[in-house]
Amino acid sequence: MTPLQHTFVAESPRLTPRAIPLASRAIGLLAPIVFIVLTAQAFFRQGLIVWSIGIAYILYDTVLLAFTAWNIRDLRAAPPALPGESVTFGVIVAAHNEASVIASTIDRLAAQAVPPEVILIADDGSSDDTAGVLARRYGLTAPALGGMATGSTNLPSLRWLRLPHGGKAVALNAAVLAIDTEVVLTVDADTLLEPGAIAAMRAAFAAEPELVAATGVLAPICGPNLQARLFQWFQSYEYVRNFLSRHAWEQVHSLLLISGAFAAFRRDPVVEVGGFDPDCLVEDYELIHRLYRHAADHGRDWRVRVVGGALASTDAPASPLAFLKQRRRWFGGFLQTQYWNRDMVGNRHFGLLGTRMLPVKALDTLQPVYGLAAFAILIVVVATGRFLIAFPILMIMIAKIVIDLSFHLWSLTIYKRWTGQREGLGIGPAIIAAIAEPFTFQLLRHTGALWGWVAFLTGRGGWGRQHRTAIPDISAV
Repeated sequence: MTPLQHTFVAESPRLTPRAIPLASRAIGLLAPIVFIVLTAQAFFRQGLIVWSIGIAYILYDTVLLAFTAWNIRDLRAAPPALPGESVTFGVIVAAHNEASVIASTIDRLAAQAVPPEVILIADDGSSDDTAGVLARRYGLTAPALGGMATGSTNLPSLRWLRLPHGGKAVALNAAVLAIDTEVVLTVDADTLLEPGAIAAMRAAFAAEPELVAATGVLAPICGPNLQARLFQWFQSYEYVRNFLSRHAWEQVHSLLLISGAFAAFRRDPVVEVGGFDPDCLVEDYELIHRLYRHAADHGRDWRVRVVGGALASTDAPASPLAFLKQRRRWFGGFLQTQYWNRDMVGNRHFGLLGTRMLPVKALDTLQPVYGLAAFAILIVVVATGRFLIAFPILMIMIAKIVIDLSFHLWSLTIYKRWTGQREGLGIGPAIIAAIAEPFTFQLLRHTGALWGWVAFLTGRGGWGRQHRTAIPDISAV
């Protein structure tokens, strides 16, 4: 066992469980108990109360929307200028069979306005032509397993760490130990950074010594066909809401969700908490919990942020099945992490994270189940001809759509000012998406989350085979 693994065992609540406070247990039971009580109304009551679960679902979502709106007000002003100091930056690309996209990713990194000192390809046992791309395009000679190749003929910062296949987290841990920069940036092989992305990240870490992790802002790209454009349309607006919500939670020092496809970490704190968990479906999300836990236990003032000026595009699912598989993994990993860290829920030791964010996350574990149950009850109400009940339900849903649409149009302006991103975010398409989403894309998202419950309970729900649809293959050029 390596020193990093020893540290991980001590720091991981999965391997070294903590006592679960009574308050944490009570909060964990709240969502399922309320679900049972509200669902029962559909069988034993008459009138609008039949749809109690739908009303609860809408009220909960609206409260979260109001929280986000209140906490993104600061984005209406121009962002402050950051100092010109810098920190050393290394990029890690964990890649398994990414021959079709790896050259695009490397070239974008090399073309940054302020390039990284190191670009490290953590080759996770690729069996495709990844080695050929690195040899032909960059002049690297394949090292032995566990070895490092340097000396690219046209990109001196490029390194190739060749590893046996062990999974993304294992590859990231090996790469973190093999790199010596102050900050490491993890970039997925299907993610393309905008020219100023690393410069924005450097400035954020230089300006705030307490910053230990930060996420950039991602935009989805799905490909050229009609189905892909439809999925990109819905996911674009979903990403806008999600990143604004992350900024809102950042304001109360409770940001948990960063995007491992484009995330920066101070190297030393990552090593201090034992690196990435190879048994978690969402290793980046789990790591943030451990960083917060370590900070609270050792009196560190560590911060996590979203950097609005650091932009990238990522290859996103372009078909129903691909989307469902992605959301299965995301939600299954969320449930894993929530369960392992349930002692933090409602725990004042962890500050606002424990008393605000994590109780919300405990409720979020069943939010998709609430949403699907509400839709199913509505279908039964309509199918059985109870239109006197269906009509007020429809009015509530229309009111919710109006609230969501108002927030969305207002927040789009804020988002564009914050990130500078405008492409694919027109007002007209936003209006149509807000009206159509509750009856289409939202149901698909909840179904993927329900599948995540299956993955969590059965222990089966890994990455699966990834199909890239939007990034052109330039490996042979």
